Amino acid sequence: MAKKSLIQRELKRQRLVMRYAKKRETLKQQIMATPYLKEKLVLHRKLQQLPRNSAPIRLHNRCMITGRPKGFFRDFGLSRHVLREMALEGFLPGVKKASW
Repeated sequence: MAKKSLIQRELKRQRLVMRYAKKRETLKQQIMATPYLKEKLVLHRKLQQLPRNSAPIRLHNRCMITGRPKGFFRDFGLSRHVLREMALEGFLPGVKKASW
């Protein structure tokens, strides 16, 4: 189980990303649209003044149940440990243990 503070930090980042997504996208479009270098620098400065944690690149995938950051399966939103347990118990439809 991950520390509660790390899970809360990630949730805070998700909220900031959602709050500033539209503003960040409009600034990026304006930067791409303007042909003048001085305007681009001014717009880029505005983009830099947004909170650092509002950038979507700073988000990290975590398991929905344990909060584990590593061994994450995007298709299920679970870490490898929880995925294996749930698959063996039959909670994930269509998933079964491989045998060959």
